[in-house]
Amino acid sequence: MRNPLSPVSLLESASESSYVRSLIVGTVGVLAALGVLGLAFPESVFGDLAGIVFSTSTGASTARLAAPIVFAGLGGIFAEKSGVINIGLEGLLIISAFVSVYAASVVGVGNAVLGVPALGIAFLAGIAASTFLAAVFAVVCIEFKADQIIAGLAVWLIALGLAPFMSTVFFGGVNTPNLGVSVGWKYSATMVVLATLGSWWLLNRTAFGKHLRAAGENPKALDTVGVSVSKVRYAGVLLSGVLSGVGGSALALSIGQFVGSGETMVQGKGFIAIVAYLFGNYNPLGTLGAGVLFAGLDAMQIRLQQLGYAIPDTLVQTIPYVVVIVVLALVGRTQIPEAAGEHYETEE
Repeated sequence: MRNPLSPVSLLESASESSYVRSLIVGTVGVLAALGVLGLAFPESVFGDLAGIVFSTSTGASTARLAAPIVFAGLGGIFAEKSGVINIGLEGLLIISAFVSVYAASVVGVGNAVLGVPALGIAFLAGIAASTFLAAVFAVVCIEFKADQIIAGLAVWLIALGLAPFMSTVFFGGVNTPNLGVSVGWKYSATMVVLATLGSWWLLNRTAFGKHLRAAGENPKALDTVGVSVSKVRYAGVLLSGVLSGVGGSALALSIGQFVGSGETMVQGKGFIAIVAYLFGNYNPLGTLGAGVLFAGLDAMQIRLQQLGYAIPDTLVQTIPYVVVIVVLALVGRTQIPEAAGEHYETEE
C-alpha cells in the first residue's frame, strides 16, 4: 500500500488541491461575471440568465435534481476506488425510484410501520432494492469475473425494463399515481451535504478508506498484508448500491411519483453521475460541485424555455459531457485507479 506521506502521494494531493482550487475559482468567476453583466444589461439575455441563476426556484430545482446525481456519483467513487467500474448506476437509480414509490403506496401515506412513517419505509425499501441489485452485480463481477462494463450495462437494461413493467403490473401503467405528498428540497439538500462529508471522511480518514484505495490501486499489496481484496471490493460495490438507492428514492419521492415512460424519470442522471465523479477527480467534494453544476444547468434550461428561449433539453443534456472534456483538457486530468476494471486472484 502506498505511504500517504511519500513524495508521490504528497505530489498527487497537491495536484488534486490545485485542480479543485482551479474549478472553484473558475466557477466563482463565471457567476460573478454573469451577475455583473446581468446588472449592467438587465433587458438582455444576461439579465434573464442572472435572474434565473440567482432565483430561489432555480435553487430548489437544482437541489432536487442534484440529489440523484451526487448520491450515485458518491457511490460510483466507492465502487471504482475499490477497483470495480460500476456503470450500472443508472439502473440502480431507476429500480430504487420505483420501489420507493411502490413501498409508500403499499404502506399508505400517513401510516407507519413500527413507528417508521411511510416515507421512511419508502427510502429503506428503495435502498434495499438498489443494494440487492448492486450485490448481484458484485457477485457476477467479483466472484465470476464477468466483464464489468457489460455487467453494468446489463444492470441498467434490466432496471430500465423491469421498473416500468412492475409499474404496469401493480398500477396499470408505466407511470404510478401521485402519492399526494413529497419530500422537500431542503431535506434532499441536507442529505446530499451530509453524505458528501461522510464519504470524504470515510475515504480519507479511516482504515477502510485506505483499504479501499489500495484495492483499486495495488490489490496485491493489500493482499500481502492480509486484507481480503474481494471483501473490500464487495463493500465498495454495496456502498454504491446504498448511496444510489438514497438518490433514486429522493428523486422519486421529491415529486411523489415514479415516471416510467421513455428513459424513465431518471433521464440519464446515473450516467451524468459518472461524469460528475470524473469531473471531481474521485473527490466527494468535487463530485458535489459537479453534481450541483449539472443539475443547475438542467434547472436553467427548464426556466429558459418558460421565458421563450427554445433550447432543446437534449442539447442541454450534452453540456455535462462537453464541459468535463473541456475542463479536464484545460485544467487537469482524472487519475483513474490503476487496477480499476481488473480482476484479482488472491495469493493465499
